[in-house]
Amino acid sequence: MAAAGLGTAGAAPAAGRPAADPVPLDRLVPAPVSVRPAHGSYALTARTAIRVPGATAESKKVAGYLADVLRPSTGYALPVTTRGGGDGIVLRLGAKGLGEEGYRLTVTGRAVTLSASRPAGLFHGVQTLRQLLPAAAERRTKQPGPWAIAAGTVTDTPRYAYRGAMLDVSRHFFSVEKVKRYIDQLALYKINKLHLHLSDDQGWRIAIDSWPRLTTYGGSTQVGGGPGGYYTKADYKEIVRYAQSRYLTVVPEIDMPGHTNAALASYAQLNCDGTAPPLYTGTNVGFSSFCVPNQVTYDFVDDVLRELAAMTPGPYLHIGGDEAHSTSHEDYVTFMNKVQPVVAKYGKTVIGWHQLTGATPVKGAVAQYWGYDATAAAEKAQVADAAKKGTRLILSPADRAYLDMKYTKDTKLGLSWAGYVEAQRSYDWDPGSYLPGAPAGSVLGVEAPMWSETLSESDQVEYMAFPRLPGIAELGWSPASTHDWDTYKVRLASQGPRWDAMGIDYYRSPQVPWPTD
Repeated sequence: MAAAGLGTAGAAPAAGRPAADPVPLDRLVPAPVSVRPAHGSYALTARTAIRVPGATAESKKVAGYLADVLRPSTGYALPVTTRGGGDGIVLRLGAKGLGEEGYRLTVTGRAVTLSASRPAGLFHGVQTLRQLLPAAAERRTKQPGPWAIAAGTVTDTPRYAYRGAMLDVSRHFFSVEKVKRYIDQLALYKINKLHLHLSDDQGWRIAIDSWPRLTTYGGSTQVGGGPGGYYTKADYKEIVRYAQSRYLTVVPEIDMPGHTNAALASYAQLNCDGTAPPLYTGTNVGFSSFCVPNQVTYDFVDDVLRELAAMTPGPYLHIGGDEAHSTSHEDYVTFMNKVQPVVAKYGKTVIGWHQLTGATPVKGAVAQYWGYDATAAAEKAQVADAAKKGTRLILSPADRAYLDMKYTKDTKLGLSWAGYVEAQRSYDWDPGSYLPGAPAGSVLGVEAPMWSETLSESDQVEYMAFPRLPGIAELGWSPASTHDWDTYKVRLASQGPRWDAMGIDYYRSPQVPWPTD
């Protein structure tokens, strides 16, 4: 690549301020497919405009999002215009060969050009552009700058189509604003699925018109006996809308036939003996079950999935299926065989925890594996056999990807039943080869679950998510050839000042060489 426009307009720092070395292109998280550094840099100035030639409504929204991120810290107007031009920040759709989510970012001394085939690619490219600006660009008050961006070309497409994070809003309820905050943090690292665990023993969190006591009664508590809470349909639609604006698809989960005490407490007829149990605020698992022989169970499931599907534009409904210890194997198989077709009836693809493979996964079903390295070989083989027959897999090994596991014995938050999971352990595995016998092509992607038995506030979620979440995001996005802890930990360390600027609380793992100045 030729030298990138040395001496052209916009390349010099503001008068009276020393030039700062721009962030190197090799510091990005997730690691891109291709990086070609060039000589020079582009400097964001008061004259910079964000250009969207041939704009669509969606590309203009992405341009507006970028402007909203950068205006507070730079103090610049950064007007968004549909007029063409050879300078400024240019967002273009119509690029070939980049798929649904890929992008190409080209930086010269005169312009920053972001090209993509689809709006999602533009949005992911904006996240890369943010990382190439100084960390102070993320602050919400005016900063001194300068705002240099290293010259070169980044070309990038994801390894996996499914790159998810799960937030358990059942054990502790998280408000719409808290969920939005997490969505913004997920988007930074190109996560594209938000799995919401909406029901469990401790609380039911989504309004269902045909069964209103699910929320008014079943949603009235949480772990430890707090007030709980729930999302109205308007709340849920707002979460879906906000996630869509960050190019995340919401995957709602109604866990069943176990993890159902909140529902059983709300409606006595869902219990085989016709007696509703008390609400539950502890953390035990495996004690609850829907009454599999009763027709009312399936009337209930049909109503819930129908209403949930109607307000969920994404393709997936998650039906849980884990830790159903109070359901016999025969009943479990019966239940799953009856419920999976209900998901298809309402036009959705079924996801279940990997215990679904112990029943009969329907064609097109997705199993989410949450076992760990020490899980019995027979259980792993069951999942691998299902994968060989066409069941697709999302990998969330608990001792690698569960963000609620303690980092060390001294971590005050979280659990440790799957062991301690430091930053390196969370990163150092390959989704393509993790599950013995499962075809690499069966892996749809990865997901980082955040269970909330011990978590109730955003800063607690952030402390457990960072620095591990970006590593899981990289496993989902980056080519396997880029996977190397020693180089990754340096790139990860460079994210620390950015999180500081954004007010993200995080665990300063001693495994990561965080900047000291």
